[in-house]
Amino acid sequence: MKDVAAAAGVSLGTVSNVLNRPHRVSPKTRAKVEAAMIKLNFVRNESARQLRAGSSRVLAYVVLDGRNPFFTDVAAGMEDVAAEDDLALFVCNSANLAERESAYLSRLEQQRVQGVLITPVDPDSPALEEFTRRGTPLVIVDRRRHDDSHCSVAVDDVRGGEIAVRHLIEQGHERIAFVGGRVTLGQVRDRREGALRALAGAGLGPDHLVDLATPQLTVEDGSNAGQRLAGLPSATRPTAAFCVNDLVALGLLRSCAALHIRVPDDLAIVGYDDIEFAAAATVPLTSVRQPRHRLGRTAAELLIQETSDPGHVHQQVTYLPELVVRASTLRTAPDH
Repeated sequence: MKDVAAAAGVSLGTVSNVLNRPHRVSPKTRAKVEAAMIKLNFVRNESARQLRAGSSRVLAYVVLDGRNPFFTDVAAGMEDVAAEDDLALFVCNSANLAERESAYLSRLEQQRVQGVLITPVDPDSPALEEFTRRGTPLVIVDRRRHDDSHCSVAVDDVRGGEIAVRHLIEQGHERIAFVGGRVTLGQVRDRREGALRALAGAGLGPDHLVDLATPQLTVEDGSNAGQRLAGLPSATRPTAAFCVNDLVALGLLRSCAALHIRVPDDLAIVGYDDIEFAAAATVPLTSVRQPRHRLGRTAAELLIQETSDPGHVHQQVTYLPELVVRASTLRTAPDH
């Protein structure tokens, strides 16, 4: 900064104002300082500024599964809000591992990030409350806690599961596979509960839902589930499948093609999230749409409010999902 000041013929304080309070500097003087910065290849020392200020101009998003395009779309919404507020967004992938999540939170705290957005492995983990108690604001994304100790932004997954299976029942299916991960995951548990509600509403018992649990929620897991589904006795084999996310559904669709199982004639498939690839699949996929970009935007807006407003009150925002019907569940393609 001293070199820039000397080259521009101004004081060190003027250079500081150009960097931090440009509105206080006349356009002519600001242009001289900026020209000197370009000539000297000046790069601001953000670490030094953070030491003085106590925090950075950085937000972080700890994502649950970096391989899932759903979270990429959520992060894009966050990034838009961050850019509007002249902030950077760092993205960390916990890979659904509590230990890795904890390690990232520790590093982000050490870096004095302004705030953290997180899709946690366990939204009710005491570690999240302890993290915020030490001074870093945190907003939970795509999950809800059982209390109001944090802001959260989520979608009603119980309703999502209900509208998915109700649609399959309306198409004439009574035996439906639930293809998803471990029920210890909140979104899996909620979507399954919604599926059971739809069955009950149609007068069908829980035995009409055939659980095909998967280790993870990936395309490969969905493909393997398709192999297991095909191996079930024909008399009891489900005629439809509700997959807990679109990656699993796309894997199931791939497996059906390899096994010559016709979709939707032999097996109707509903996914969840409505990622971009759902509509582009060989058989366009019916899916429960979540407002992915809006989730990210709202979460980032709440986090910025919390970092700047001492009177901030935590909010728990819940969006409603909607069903997008495509060829994977309709034996006759819709007119539109």
